[in-house]
Amino acid sequence: MPSFRCQAILFDLDGVLIDADLIYERHWKAWATRHQVSFERILEVHHGSPAARTIQIVAPHLAAVAEARDYNHGLEEDTDMPGAVAYPGVKEILEKLPPDRWAIATSASRKIARARLQYLGLPVPSVLITPEDVRQGKPAPDPYLKAAEGIGFSAEECLVIEEAPAGIDAARAAGARVIALTTTHGEESLGEADAIASSFADLEIQVGDAGLEVSW
Repeated sequence: MPSFRCQAILFDLDGVLIDADLIYERHWKAWATRHQVSFERILEVHHGSPAARTIQIVAPHLAAVAEARDYNHGLEEDTDMPGAVAYPGVKEILEKLPPDRWAIATSASRKIARARLQYLGLPVPSVLITPEDVRQGKPAPDPYLKAAEGIGFSAEECLVIEEAPAGIDAARAAGARVIALTTTHGEESLGEADAIASSFADLEIQVGDAGLEVSW
């Protein structure tokens, strides 16, 4: 099996550790209807990007920051957590990893990310980077640079697990290697990653004295 060695792993959240598409799509569909924007276009671009960037792409005539604030508020108030599930193998691997060897960098707000992790019984990392923590979200490198710094490593020493082109671009710009999962995009969209796996369950992570080894 091919493998990468690293000192720490930086995970995206949605599409990598958990599947919350039903929740996001419900809210994006309502938003698209309200603003007469193509819902299909939103589905093409929203994965891995903060809401404000998605809105800038699909509706540049709107005030993206204000609209994103309203959209995220709706998500935060949505208590329908059964729309979210953890991917197979996630809980076991996160509980095996030393707390100082992994972090999450997500485009979801902190309140949303924590609520979903807690609902699914997944550990909340000591370093959880959300749009509130950085000047620019993905595809800028800021989230992964901040996450690496938070656990005491350079981005070059870390491996990123992603599923969206915007997240891959962010990780590469930060200097990290990337394994992309084909959970939300086909391989043809993930070509900038260093490696591609079909799902989280395909990953094997070993903890050793010299760091971590991730194979697929």
